[in-house]
Amino acid sequence: MTRETALRWSGYVAMAVVFAIACAMLSNWQFSRNAERDAELTLVKNNYSREAVPLSELIPEGGAFDPEDEWRPVELTGEYLTDEALLVRNRPHGGTSAFEVLVPLRTDDGRVVLVDRGWVRPGDDQPEPDEIPAPPAGEVTVTGRLQAGEPAAREGRIAADGQVPTIDLDLIGKETGQSGVMVDSAYVLMTDETPRPVERPNSLEDPSADPGPYLSYAIQWILFAVMGFAFIWYMIRTEIRHRREDEESGTRTRSPRATARRRDSDMEAEDELLDAR
Repeated sequence: MTRETALRWSGYVAMAVVFAIACAMLSNWQFSRNAERDAELTLVKNNYSREAVPLSELIPEGGAFDPEDEWRPVELTGEYLTDEALLVRNRPHGGTSAFEVLVPLRTDDGRVVLVDRGWVRPGDDQPEPDEIPAPPAGEVTVTGRLQAGEPAAREGRIAADGQVPTIDLDLIGKETGQSGVMVDSAYVLMTDETPRPVERPNSLEDPSADPGPYLSYAIQWILFAVMGFAFIWYMIRTEIRHRREDEESGTRTRSPRATARRRDSDMEAEDELLDAR
């Protein structure tokens, strides 16, 4: 093996190692996402069908929301602050980019909790909904499931038309004038309310039980790393085979020439003997 060949093969192997490291990092990332999704599904399974409890039992006054209580059913009684209702836009429901209806509820203990009452479709002739069903007036009892607030959007403010890009509880509390009294760590996905109005927004769908593609992606990245080494091995093996074939071809080509030279020498010797006679 020549020095040039050794360097070239070393380069091949180094490329395969770098590619394998990249694949391992991506595979580990997908394994992490799969573990997170498994934890989410386990939380839904454990909490979704439990009995509803008073909100104060899970989030006492002055207390914080425990992420392990997400999807727990709760019950709260109070009065809707209908003048502070908002719409959160671009929510995927019913095969369209829908709106979810957010209405703060002032509870009996004086706190304000944001309630997601469901979703409505865009209007027929404009992007905003044609009609938004009003919540019941007076005292109402709401049953729903706890959900953590969402991250702030880039816009960082509520639009003039009362729409928000995400359910950012800090922003909503400030913009509705309820900062300090609004529960800013969780909101409620409504499942029912009493008294029930004649019309209400469309009910929110159950959470998806799809585990996602993360595990299969993680395995694919491992296979890609193995394929990288297999490809380098194939390239080196092919190069060795071609070199051997070239050497064998060269040997066969040289052998007839040597035989021809020997025959020519024998004929010359015979001619010299004949001339001497």
